[in-house]
Amino acid sequence: MQAFRQTLTTIPGIGPVYGAGLLAEIGPIERFPSENALAKYAGLTWRPHQSGNFDADIRPLTRTGNVYLRYYFIEAAERVRVRDPQFKAFYEKKYHEATHHAHKRALVLTARQWVGVVYGMLTRGQIYDERKLMPH
Repeated sequence: MQAFRQTLTTIPGIGPVYGAGLLAEIGPIERFPSENALAKYAGLTWRPHQSGNFDADIRPLTRTGNVYLRYYFIEAAERVRVRDPQFKAFYEKKYHEATHHAHKRALVLTARQWVGVVYGMLTRGQIYDERKLMPH
């Protein structure tokens, strides 16, 4: 567990508290077959809101799942976006795309993107490398 916490603390902005909190709430990463399963467990997925050909742009979070893990992911995304230029660019792109609640939406989308990075780091046991783990 110590090695995994040290893995997460290589991310700019993630210290021992957030690293340990994320690991404590995630538990063994092997429980999750994919990053989507981890995101669903954290409650960082959106409910469908559609009817016929209509597909709503504004969708609420499911908010089912581990509230503490969701908190850690969102707070960690806030700290990472300030220190990492690639996550900052992703956040700003989503901020400008949002029509309502721009900061909250962009931050949650950044947190969802960050779930994939954390999942990749923990499953591979690798340290943070912004060139390999760049958000899309």
